[in-house]
Amino acid sequence: MAESTQSITTSNSDRHTMDPRSDIELVDKAGLEGDNPQAEAMQANTSGAAGEEGPPTGDVLQPAAKSSRLQTVVLMGTLCSAVFLAALDITIVSTAVPTISEHFRSTSGYTWIGSSFLLAAAVVAPSWGKFSDIWGRKTILLIAVAVFFLGSALCGAAVSMTMLIVGRAVQGAAAGGLLSLVSIVVGDLFSPRKRGKYYGIVGMVWAVAFTLGPLIGGAFTKGVSWRWCFYVNLPISGAAFILIIWLLKLHTPKTPLLAGLKAIDWTGSLALVGGTLMFLLGLTFGGTFHPWGSAIVVCLILFGVVTIVLFFGVERFFARYPIVPVHLYGNTSNLAVIVVNLFHGITFTQNTYFLPLYCQSVLDAEPLLSGVLLLPFAVAMSIATVGAGLYVKKTGRYLDCIRGGFALLLLGQGLMYDLPDGKTWAKIILYQVLPGLGVGLNFQPPLIALQNNVPGQDNAAATASFGLVRNVASAMGVVIGSVAFSNKMQEQHEQLVEALGTQTADLFSGSNAQANVLLVRTLPGPQKAAVRHAFWAAMRSIWIVAVGFSAAALVVCVLIRYKELGKTHVEVKTGLAGEEERRRIAVEQRARKQGASG
Repeated sequence: MAESTQSITTSNSDRHTMDPRSDIELVDKAGLEGDNPQAEAMQANTSGAAGEEGPPTGDVLQPAAKSSRLQTVVLMGTLCSAVFLAALDITIVSTAVPTISEHFRSTSGYTWIGSSFLLAAAVVAPSWGKFSDIWGRKTILLIAVAVFFLGSALCGAAVSMTMLIVGRAVQGAAAGGLLSLVSIVVGDLFSPRKRGKYYGIVGMVWAVAFTLGPLIGGAFTKGVSWRWCFYVNLPISGAAFILIIWLLKLHTPKTPLLAGLKAIDWTGSLALVGGTLMFLLGLTFGGTFHPWGSAIVVCLILFGVVTIVLFFGVERFFARYPIVPVHLYGNTSNLAVIVVNLFHGITFTQNTYFLPLYCQSVLDAEPLLSGVLLLPFAVAMSIATVGAGLYVKKTGRYLDCIRGGFALLLLGQGLMYDLPDGKTWAKIILYQVLPGLGVGLNFQPPLIALQNNVPGQDNAAATASFGLVRNVASAMGVVIGSVAFSNKMQEQHEQLVEALGTQTADLFSGSNAQANVLLVRTLPGPQKAAVRHAFWAAMRSIWIVAVGFSAAALVVCVLIRYKELGKTHVEVKTGLAGEEERRRIAVEQRARKQGASG
């Protein structure tokens, strides 16, 4: 970080009125690149030319105005600890879910333990971003860590499946905030060209947590108790809370609580939460708890879609400070990024959530071993994530990663369809590598493409919207994969009845099959073989769906427009003044668009 780069600094004020000084001051970077007295002098001169005093110390968002390389490393370590928390809990339960479902004797719990976390993460991500715009990144990040601590404690102490699912929802709500806020902060700190490297670091931490999650979950489940999958979060989140307090130096606008609450788009927030939940609940219930043609499923999906459409109307025409600025997605390139992000999230989740099921059912692996068997996918993804970040920083060519990644993902998902129904280890290992590489190459480059094509002041809103879609995609991935799997198991019910008898076959019919996967190993030899083959056939339905989404992503990514990554660092306004600045930018963009069309 010894090199110097140019910085665009916009003042950061708590006042309710706009700062009359110039909105953009070109200075040599004085943020994370070391001392720069020339920049300070230029800021003072600019303020003086405006005829009023410069801002008091701290009003300019310069998180590390005199930071050394060591301070930058510590700062990134603090942010990565928050990412580690959120990522670990996505996968740590993947190898423990069958044991948990068996403990509470709940067949529906298999889906809800994962879905409740992902649903909550999906619907609240944009709100966390807006809260950080109003009250500052550090304060809201601390709140997210504290809520995650509470959710982990609830899960660990759960005495029923209902309590566990509630705890997972609390965890998910906090995790959605952690992932969005860290991405927002990195976007605030570094220029578009340099973000690739730091997003790569964040991605590497995410991948390490993902890799360790199934192993830790399997070890706890086998050696101690599944409850430690949640208790392990308590010391980590406590340490992260302390580190963020002491090490994360970000300006916090002194926005009054009541004024900040009034600035939140509550109508849009409720519409987004309600519409997303109805839509995803409809997908969850369909074909498992209720027939697809039933009134409850049709109404949930239909009214969910209608409510989401109304949400966009509210954001476009009524919200003064919208959660999701609709004008940002008025061009084809940004919209293509969002669609690609959706398809990527769905395929990623289907791989990470259902590979453990394949290992435990088809390969007869214990929870711990099923975590080990995921290492080829996880290691390949880790390498690709870091490699993509470094490649983008060096070349600026983010489209290479996006298009190449989806090509690899499409090929890899096709190979997954050929995963064996026995322990052919060469195929099991090698077939995970290509989809792992494809997934890893597309974690950060689409976000960089989006951030590079929106005004710097809208970085948080764009990043939070991106996180919303990724979280919705994760929830959809679990639901769609579960539906495909359950429907295929239901198709094979008659064959299972012939092999097992009606009572035993019912345990492996439809949505019951996932929850009862641990019962497979207790069956006699011929019956076990019949059930394992049924699971293998049902798993192939999931890989077919993943191939379809991968192919669609490869087509859509062609529409993403390349724009050279700037080497300019943009520091944005926060607080209520920042909200007014974003509103001004939106009004100007609409006026230019209307003028061009007129």
